Amino acid sequence: MSRATNLAERTDEAAALGLPVLDFSRFDAGPAERAAFLEDLRAAARDYGFFYLVGHGIPAALEADVVAASRRFFALPQADKLAIEMVNSPHFRGYTRAGFELTRGRRDWREQFDVNTERAAREIGPDTPPWARLQGPNQWPAALPDLKPVVLAWQKAATDVAIRLLKAFAIALDQPENVFEPIYAGSPNQHIKLIRYPGRDATDDDQGVGAHKDSGFLTLLLQDVEPGLEVETDTGWVGAPPLKGSFIVNIGEILEMASNGYLRATVHRVVTPPAGHDRLSVAFFLGADHDATVPLLELPPARAAEAKGPARDPDNPLFYEVGRNYLKGRLRSHPDVARRHYADLVSTPDDAVASSGY
Repeated sequence: MSRATNLAERTDEAAALGLPVLDFSRFDAGPAERAAFLEDLRAAARDYGFFYLVGHGIPAALEADVVAASRRFFALPQADKLAIEMVNSPHFRGYTRAGFELTRGRRDWREQFDVNTERAAREIGPDTPPWARLQGPNQWPAALPDLKPVVLAWQKAATDVAIRLLKAFAIALDQPENVFEPIYAGSPNQHIKLIRYPGRDATDDDQGVGAHKDSGFLTLLLQDVEPGLEVETDTGWVGAPPLKGSFIVNIGEILEMASNGYLRATVHRVVTPPAGHDRLSVAFFLGADHDATVPLLELPPARAAEAKGPARDPDNPLFYEVGRNYLKGRLRSHPDVARRHYADLVSTPDDAVASSGY
């Protein structure tokens, strides 16, 4: 089967569900093909905020390695996973049990392992912004030493794709391709979640993860074989099942704010798998330097006229200070970490939801 035939079949499969498929190899296929790709990219990001990405260049072998490593991690004895529980980390790194992360105050029924950029903790003084505490070392399971090199190899490969894609977005918005580089170069936020959703027989309800938006530039999601991701569209919720050889890409709040709402960060959720099944995914979130401020791009007049400003949600205020916006989400999602390491920022020591204003 030819590559073109293979892509056509995948495109038809995804189109039947209402989400576009974009082939990233077109970006480097000559001026005319690049221009057509950028038009498709702009339309997908503006109309859906979600799309499948193929032709991204990451080897299938590396995809298989990170999925297999994730399976091995979640198969570890619970004691080995709890030895690196996230509540031990002021940097929000490590293992989270199913039901211990919240979305809008409700429990998410997924267990997960969070990794970010490998950096030393920053020195904290009286005038240091609170989001500086987010930087620090990862926790790694002693019982699975081969996990670290695989996950960090995946982090590097996903970062390379995400930054290339970010440059494509800049061009699609009629900006210099490196317009976002000042707010990520040197210190990007490279957040990975290895995620396992247990079947409905092992959970209290069907919320794998509740409806939400992502806070960064872009999210690249590698799915295994079990469906469950759903995307909110103008006509209701649509499924985004696994498509072999692809990522799901979605727009984050930084791009929505930078484009003054021309691009949309779309609400999405994951539904718990059926009884007797589980769902595995690997999510990579590319964000900006925590100390950066999101720029407001000067769009051409025709595009600026179509930009209606970022979405306004009183329960989820958006801050152009990158670290403040990111920390807000972390504190709300992980109240146990907030109470232990950020007691000065939450409303009360027993509050399950952190204050968004600090």
